[in-house]
Amino acid sequence: MSGLAGCGTALVTPFTANGALDEPALRGLVEWQIESGIDFLVPCGSTGEAQTLSAAERERVVSLVVETAKGRVPVMAGASHNDTRQAVEEARRMSGLGVQWLLVATPYYNKPTPEGLYRHFVAVADASAVPICLYNVPGRTAVNLKPETALRLAQHGNVAGIKESSGDLAQAQHILAGRLEGFAVLSGEDWMTLALMAAGGDGLISVASNEIPHHMRAMVHMVGQGNLEEARQLLYRVLPLIEANFLETNPAPVKAALAAMGLIKDVLRLPLVPLSESRRGPLLQALKAAGVNLPGHEA
Repeated sequence: MSGLAGCGTALVTPFTANGALDEPALRGLVEWQIESGIDFLVPCGSTGEAQTLSAAERERVVSLVVETAKGRVPVMAGASHNDTRQAVEEARRMSGLGVQWLLVATPYYNKPTPEGLYRHFVAVADASAVPICLYNVPGRTAVNLKPETALRLAQHGNVAGIKESSGDLAQAQHILAGRLEGFAVLSGEDWMTLALMAAGGDGLISVASNEIPHHMRAMVHMVGQGNLEEARQLLYRVLPLIEANFLETNPAPVKAALAAMGLIKDVLRLPLVPLSESRRGPLLQALKAAGVNLPGHEA
């Protein structure tokens, strides 16, 4: 796989006990992800709590990921805002930090029309020094980037692909059927990856690969190589964890899991809060079923 393809991790942003950026923990996560074979890294997305990071913190997180990766894997930086002017400024800043792509979500809260969405993304793509990847996540933004608008945007020379997180396989298939050559279609839903890639998709930007990067990358590459039966077996093995990651709002379960794995502290920024105690047992069970080693949780 080359270009915008394969399995990327939508990285969490680790915080210290007092809520500051935990830079050593972030560097450690990046090293572990690369050692586990991940294809690319995606800091400052929704899993990274980007909207509760200041502009300076977002730049710092992306810079740290780029510095730590040292060119071993590409980096796709989140750069989203519901004010187009601020999204343009974010794109200019982020695209100058040594990343290969920007991940740009549909504007949240405003609920723009298809024409408004088109003009928003064109403005960001025009401003970015690197190609952008559209990010359709209506569950968080209250607006759906429909196939006809996505395909219209695909004609822009600086729009490299789309992360499809609508959960609507038919919608993703319409994009796949009508796309131009070279326009990547990535699943933004771990559970939908096999089906989307079997339909012609190019890969995944994963939440579960925060915890099981080797497994998720292996599944993506199995499908890419046509080994559908092996990929299916692996998907069903990790499906309980994929589902457990959304017992409450992402990334609360993922951060609880990574804390149980000894990789970060279980700290989020308000309005998000740590995973409820009643949900922790099922999450730990799902981690163990996926083969994750949990120090102090052997029983």
